[in-house]
Amino acid sequence: MTIDYKALVEKYGSPLYMYDFDYIENRYKTLKEAFAGKKSLINYAVKANSNLSVIAHLAKLGAGADCVSIGEVQRALDAGVNKYKIIFSGVGKRDDEIEEALEKDILMLNLESEAEMKRVEMVAKKLGKEARISIRVNPNIDPQTHPYISTGLHENKFGVEIDMAKRMYIYANKSEHLNPVGIHFHIGSQLTNLDPIRESAMIVADLVRSLKAIKIDIKFFDVGGGLGVVYDDETTIRETDYTAAIFESVKGLDLTIMCEPGRYMVANAGAFFTRVLYEKQNGERRFVIVDGAMNDLIRPSLYNAYHKIEALGVEGETTPADVVGPVCESGDFFGKNVPLPPLSHNDIIVVQSAGAYGFTMASNYNTRPKPAEVALQGGEDRLIRRRETYEDQVRLEREFLQ
Repeated sequence: MTIDYKALVEKYGSPLYMYDFDYIENRYKTLKEAFAGKKSLINYAVKANSNLSVIAHLAKLGAGADCVSIGEVQRALDAGVNKYKIIFSGVGKRDDEIEEALEKDILMLNLESEAEMKRVEMVAKKLGKEARISIRVNPNIDPQTHPYISTGLHENKFGVEIDMAKRMYIYANKSEHLNPVGIHFHIGSQLTNLDPIRESAMIVADLVRSLKAIKIDIKFFDVGGGLGVVYDDETTIRETDYTAAIFESVKGLDLTIMCEPGRYMVANAGAFFTRVLYEKQNGERRFVIVDGAMNDLIRPSLYNAYHKIEALGVEGETTPADVVGPVCESGDFFGKNVPLPPLSHNDIIVVQSAGAYGFTMASNYNTRPKPAEVALQGGEDRLIRRRETYEDQVRLEREFLQ
């Protein structure tokens, strides 16, 4: 099916995010089928793309939600995710957030420190409740990914070491207000090598065996997320190889396997569209200035991340160009030395693989409105978030203006 993207940009304006919901559905089903024959739950990582319509689409397919704020928990519930398929993770939870999560009776809270466990116990006691918990174990395995998205080493802020985790489980198992039902690890994002995942799963599964030996009945084995996707020329992990490695690690254990894909589900479902304002030549340097900016898509500036960039429907001999936006920062770029044909005002540039950590990391820097978001499904298009206005941005400030 051929989609007239130019017409859609004319219809909805620019800059603009578009997401292919059929692609997202295919990704979910492919991963779910790879877990066939085992008890499994796929918890979509809401932080990757938290649009309510995206979450709802996955919820209808049977997905749960991995949330790292109480706001994401509420989004998941609003989007129709079953409360017993929601996990609340994150290294820093305030008492009021813990209380709200317990009141909402979600599946479990994922704990990242002994201090956090004691706070959860205290809040649960105050409410007269039992908190279902899992503990994030840090297996100290190098994920072989970008250092900013590495999370499984001792130098990272996430999780606890094996010995500490065991002590925490023993404490929680004796507590009247804690119920340790799960175990969790997540070593990083954009993983393209299976070995670190396999090693981590083996280490954590051995911990489960030692816990079961002392009558601590772990029911959920959460392997986190991080499956890499193709931005450029990456070789990614096959879903069946991924699940086979996990199955091998938990052999002989009666567990529900959980995973938390985010980028895997939505990165290549999305694209970011922006219009050319004009071209500029500084000496030998060519700049293509567009109406989108780092506040709309910050990954290239933040991580020096690569996104394939193309001119939509424009032919001609290509020369290197820096694609830059209007924001007053030298870091405001989408790509450098991008081969592009000569471009004119209102030509359309498409930044590929922008469905994950695109809009969800957008800001109003320079008092710029956040872009609109559009869903494509079954050959139809629909708006799933309107473009922000200036009034949207100042609404919470106007009443205090003196």
